[in-house]
Amino acid sequence: MYQEITTKAPLLSFIITCFNKPASQIAECIDSILKLSLRDEEREIIVVDDGSQECILDSLTNIADNIIYIRQRTAGTGAARNTGLRMATGSYIQFIDGEDKLISEAYEHCIDLVRYNEPDIVIFNSSNSEQGKNDYVGEAPTDGAEYLKNNNLEISPWGYIFSSRILIGLRFTPGLYAEEEEFTTLLFLRAEKIYSTSSVAYYDRLRKEDKIDRKDKRLVMKRLNDIEQILIHMNDLSTAMSVMDKTAMQRRLAQLTMNYIIKTIRWTRSAKQLDTRIQTLEKHGLFPLPDKHYSKKYVIFSKLSRSSFVRKCLSKVLS
Repeated sequence: MYQEITTKAPLLSFIITCFNKPASQIAECIDSILKLSLRDEEREIIVVDDGSQECILDSLTNIADNIIYIRQRTAGTGAARNTGLRMATGSYIQFIDGEDKLISEAYEHCIDLVRYNEPDIVIFNSSNSEQGKNDYVGEAPTDGAEYLKNNNLEISPWGYIFSSRILIGLRFTPGLYAEEEEFTTLLFLRAEKIYSTSSVAYYDRLRKEDKIDRKDKRLVMKRLNDIEQILIHMNDLSTAMSVMDKTAMQRRLAQLTMNYIIKTIRWTRSAKQLDTRIQTLEKHGLFPLPDKHYSKKYVIFSKLSRSSFVRKCLSKVLS
């Protein structure tokens, strides 16, 4: 009689994406995962090289047995993450940018939440310090719509662990700037149990800020057009949502629209460009910004932005 052999899915799939990053940083990133308490069969490490000029695998020979390495033509971070998602077999997913790493001791708390609470999402904080913060204060679990209704979402795709069961085909839209905004929002709306912890468990080496070379006008227009496309698409999706999800989406859209207007001002320094984009937002029901008390910054900006004269003044002040 033959005994059937079953392979249990790993608890966590770590998807590391990289492009022209030093192999030493990728090695540090992988090492931060290997330091965790996860057994070999509980973890899966997928490195997606998005067409770097040099193949880094030759520099990772000492840890090559611990990873799945995929090298693809350059297609952008979103496409690289999609490749990782197609390969992942873990019950939970963690994205990591190749130059970053996990702060192992603090991240262990997040793993415990996964092990013992079966959440849909576990949120944690990031820092530009490798010390982290082992402050395990957390709130009672909530669902995604409730979380988005009460919080200004400022989370990158590497700022949370999520269950693969809530993906249901959700992927990043390749080729778009800020595609993570749509992905994260829609993912959160699918979650029924979210744990938010104050643990600082992720080392963001570069402290990724939203900077751009304003002299590169083609890049500026590309990024603004991409954000506009995402806003319109998310707004269209909201029309078929439940009342709770739509309310949550409206807050998220208001926050993103405000940020989009500010980016337009800072990146173009053009009152004409701003007015043109405001008209497009109006056409799709995204402007004026809703009269809501989402945050102090939002309340002030939403009121000021309604005046074309004030917008011209903001173009000079914020640029």
